[in-house]
Amino acid sequence: MAGDNLHLASQGVSRRDFMKLCAALAATMGLSGKAAAEMAEAISHPQRPPVVWIGAQECTGCTESLLRATHPTVENLVLETISLEYHEVLSAAFGHQAEENKHHALEQYKGQYVLVVDGSIPMKDGGIYCMVAGEPIVDHIRKAAENAAAIIAIGSCAAWGGVAAAGVNPTGAVSLQAVLPGKTVINIPGCPPNPQNFLATVAHLITFGKPPALDSKNRPAFAYGRLIHEHCERRPHFDAGRFAKEFGDAGHRQGWCLYHLGCKGPETWGNCSTLQFCDVGGAWPVAIGHPCYGCNEEGVGFHKGISQLAHVENPTPRAEKPDVQLKEGGTVSATAVGLLGGVVGLVAGVGVMTVRELGRQQKKNDADSQGE
Repeated sequence: MAGDNLHLASQGVSRRDFMKLCAALAATMGLSGKAAAEMAEAISHPQRPPVVWIGAQECTGCTESLLRATHPTVENLVLETISLEYHEVLSAAFGHQAEENKHHALEQYKGQYVLVVDGSIPMKDGGIYCMVAGEPIVDHIRKAAENAAAIIAIGSCAAWGGVAAAGVNPTGAVSLQAVLPGKTVINIPGCPPNPQNFLATVAHLITFGKPPALDSKNRPAFAYGRLIHEHCERRPHFDAGRFAKEFGDAGHRQGWCLYHLGCKGPETWGNCSTLQFCDVGGAWPVAIGHPCYGCNEEGVGFHKGISQLAHVENPTPRAEKPDVQLKEGGTVSATAVGLLGGVVGLVAGVGVMTVRELGRQQKKNDADSQGE
């Protein structure tokens, strides 16, 4: 422990700050404090896991997102958490020297390194649309995957083809999993994905020697286990029937639901609204007034029209409401009170608001009162 503290201190990192980092990563995955301690022990081990990062058809957005991470910062990630053996964007070397470094890492750390790929892989015309050192990128990826301890597809392009696979798909772009049949590929989609989801996944691999629990699309369940719609800050407006109809209208300015502007949150799985971006409160598309584009979801982002209405995948069951018809000077029966109490409990349990229907009932009651 003393040696670890001295090593951290030599890098300008206190033990307290380091433990906060590990606790944050553990919390991202929904793990306990004990897991955070195990993570700290694994990450502080002098033998850092080697990482080989290969870019295919990509815009470098995934790397840019990672460069802006703060838990940990990219310098702590590269110098303390992992051993980044190859990354063409972050490498000091280039050309043949960079390729030599990659081949050396693949041989030296055979069976130990984590392979990370961003960008889709072009397969049309022999893969000529993305060439590195005179070879199609698909050949580089397949060689690197042969002896990888774990394989991660970061970003929507690597996870399912992304923007390059949209429309007519002129390059024949496919996902990483499509070119590595039989291999387990951990998908971390997003355009770009939140770097915290990637870092937490790597921390889990380092700590436990295996991937975190994955969903049916091989995405980490801690990050993609719930629909964005289910924990969106504008969800109460959806349930109440309050929708923005045009950008800049009164509803849009008041923060109402963006469903009718094409928000894809009801059919997109992710933790965007809870994790957000860059440690800035409200830093995710819906919070700043733009509909979710569905970039996490194959067949949604880059495929559906921006204003096309989303399919509500898991509609919350409608709550039954008591028929309370209270006239001025009247009283509410015990039965109605009991029913209303049941509704309140149901609302608290499933997070459903029924303001629109209750409002209609109130208007009806008011009209009846005025007519008498």
